[in-house]
Amino acid sequence: MEFFEFIISLVAVGGTFVTIWVVLLYRRKEKKLPAAARAYELGELSAMADTMNRRIDTLESILDSEVPGWREQHEQKH
Repeated sequence: MEFFEFIISLVAVGGTFVTIWVVLLYRRKEKKLPAAARAYELGELSAMADTMNRRIDTLESILDSEVPGWREQHEQKH
């Protein structure tokens, strides 16, 4: 019975250390995230949205010239 109790206590202590290690590792990575991720300001996001809008307009104009009626086909599917 002593061996069984030893294994249980070993697993309990090891599990505690592993849990603490994982939590500390996660917190360390969480602290590094803002430095790695770039925070965009409102002006930058607005400029990105304008650029995306122009690209979408360009793609739609290409589709209008290459595939007439694509809008109606798309609306029928949805």
